[in-house]
Amino acid sequence: MPAKPSPALLKKLRAVKLFLCDVDGVLTDGAVYMGNGVETKRFNIRDGLGLKFLQRHGIQVGWVSRRPSSATQQRADDLKIDFVVQHNGGKIEGVESILRQTGKDWRDVCYVGDDVVDIAVLNRVGLAVVPGDGTADTKEFADYITKAAGGHGAIREIVEMILKAQNKWKRVIAEYAN
Repeated sequence: MPAKPSPALLKKLRAVKLFLCDVDGVLTDGAVYMGNGVETKRFNIRDGLGLKFLQRHGIQVGWVSRRPSSATQQRADDLKIDFVVQHNGGKIEGVESILRQTGKDWRDVCYVGDDVVDIAVLNRVGLAVVPGDGTADTKEFADYITKAAGGHGAIREIVEMILKAQNKWKRVIAEYAN
């Protein structure tokens, strides 16, 4: 967490009830490996563990991607992600479908996106986050820009900020201290 988050950022962190993010360039470094009809992606294990921390402490998690991928679905299944929307359509529709399922509002959402296809969502959510290596245009819509790059701990960074702001981080540590 920044040394001292601004009161406005702290208020947004405390309000998060639903955590949503893009996949490629956020949960991954943006690289897609293809060969022999198989697609693979590199996911950061600490980011995945951070998402589990959110779930264990009452915050549902969802992924919204415009690029359907079996590798994404496999990782989502492995982590038991609450909502996975993969389709070639707009991200607004994907997020709205999750909001209908949860009964949450746009203000309840933290969304992490790295590129221009994420701007419409970033512009509507309560807490808009962009990885440190996100595009310059996308960063203009961010409430917070992570120090870490996509696929290299950006998700874990914002997860810890949320849980600390909500006074839940000490419980995470206590779970593993004994």
